[in-house]
Amino acid sequence: MLVQTRSRIGSISGSHPFYSILNPLRSQIHSPSQTLTLQMAAKINSKRPICPSCSKPARTCLCSRIPIRGLENKVGITILQHSLERKHPLNSTRIATLGLKNVDVASVSDVNFEAQLVIRLLESGLDRNGSESLDFEQGLGYRETLMGVNSKKKTKGDPIGTIAGEQEEDCVVTATIGKYGLIDSLTHVWMSQTDSQKPNFDHILSSPQALDALAKGFIVKRLQKRQASEEEEEEFEIVVPPGSVLLFPSERSVGVGEIDFEVKNLIVLDGTWAKAKRMYNENPWLKLLPHLKLEVEKMSLYSEVRQQPKIGYLSTIESIVYSLKAVGDYPEGLEGLLDAFESMVGDQRECKDERLRIASLFSTVKCKPSTPNCLSSSL
Repeated sequence: MLVQTRSRIGSISGSHPFYSILNPLRSQIHSPSQTLTLQMAAKINSKRPICPSCSKPARTCLCSRIPIRGLENKVGITILQHSLERKHPLNSTRIATLGLKNVDVASVSDVNFEAQLVIRLLESGLDRNGSESLDFEQGLGYRETLMGVNSKKKTKGDPIGTIAGEQEEDCVVTATIGKYGLIDSLTHVWMSQTDSQKPNFDHILSSPQALDALAKGFIVKRLQKRQASEEEEEEFEIVVPPGSVLLFPSERSVGVGEIDFEVKNLIVLDGTWAKAKRMYNENPWLKLLPHLKLEVEKMSLYSEVRQQPKIGYLSTIESIVYSLKAVGDYPEGLEGLLDAFESMVGDQRECKDERLRIASLFSTVKCKPSTPNCLSSSL
């Protein structure tokens, strides 16, 4: 009976409704072109080795494309990177960290419930009226100490103004920030006793004493509460040394020629333009900085693979390179960072074309293609 049963199953034709169930291997026979398509998909979906330095697949590693790594940039770079940008395959901050020596990166996420901002002046005898200050090298040294203290939980009972062991009375600005930058509360040492206006960081800018003190450097700390029931967690703590400017287009932005002091530190927002605007609104302490605009009439190298609003809106690495050149900091090999970025964009364009080609081939065999690793958001 067993032999007869096998004979009957084997005699079922390919048109029989149970053929694909009883003959799974035969039902998956494809034409040579379809077989090649499946082989290509299998190759793409296989795990690829990742470079530990640039976090790119080994075949598109950026390290060898940067001729001189760790260039000595005299103007410091502080990058506030949106938390969703770090793993984006076209994130150009990785080129800045590989190519430049004096770069710090702090991760910033959207405010989903509530965030607390605390600002204090730099130490070493600096008072609230701005007398005495750390020099640039001292400020950078202190920044290196504090930049690595992200994601610390605030224990219950600790005053919100506690920074580096100091108490709330040492802070000059405290604020509570809601979603999309709504300021729920704001207190600063320069406000008058009768000041009952709607909380706004512009009020601080109206105080000459505040401007003088903040221009000599300050420390900003942000703690965020994701939900009402959760404890606050420290998101970042950054030292803003004297001579700092924010690279961001706004009504307050001026060109390099209009800045009447030596630029020693450049703060850059890294993310899509929508994310950058939200970071700016949810970090109103940025308004306390002089705003710098790039006067560059160029289309970003991103243009073919990532949409930019208009001419002059550039990637993070392009903005950094052109800004350093504008302020007179032009270490040898700086242009090579743009070459590396252009090659990275070229890799992404090839991956995009490869994905479209595979999608077209898959439509023939009616299979759903997977995203190539080179386009994966995890890279």
